[in-house]
Amino acid sequence: MADMFYTIASPSEAQYTEKRSKFLGFAFPVSTAAEAKEVVAQMQKRYYDARHVCWAYMLGSARDQFLSNDNGEPSGTAGKPILGQINSLGLTNVVVVVVRYFGGIKLGTSGLIVAYRTAARMALEAAQTVERHDMARVRFHFPYPAMNSAMKLTKDFDVAVVEREFDNTCTLTLEINADSAPALRARIADIDGATLID
Repeated sequence: MADMFYTIASPSEAQYTEKRSKFLGFAFPVSTAAEAKEVVAQMQKRYYDARHVCWAYMLGSARDQFLSNDNGEPSGTAGKPILGQINSLGLTNVVVVVVRYFGGIKLGTSGLIVAYRTAARMALEAAQTVERHDMARVRFHFPYPAMNSAMKLTKDFDVAVVEREFDNTCTLTLEINADSAPALRARIADIDGATLID
């Protein structure tokens, strides 16, 4: 089951204070890089008065899409520790933003790493972890007389009907766990007159 992964169910937050500097940690479930960057942009707007708004995200069931940003902190002291916490908890499809309000006392490189790492971990641990699966969409045409066979597929497989058009030629778009998609496609091929649409 290569397509199974863990993410968070809903947004969460936590706060960590170190030498009067406040670190506000936020974790959000996301599906795409564009979504992650939109969250970051919103947080930067919301916390415009903060000294730093640092972040990292990881995407995909293979956990192979990731990016981090120190937002003006010394290189490697913020984004990487945040990403490290996402990684060590085995999560993906998540963006973590840590907002820092400077308290007047410098923390030094190791102090910053610990603070960003801790705020990120606290935010992630405040969230509920859920198991998810990569999904695949399967779209096919079939003649109206094959309606019963086509609709039987929706009962036999754990699918969501995304779109349906019923006419002389009918079209169904189904969403299914990616692991089960080949079996669904094989069953569609057995329906008289049915054609898969790529």
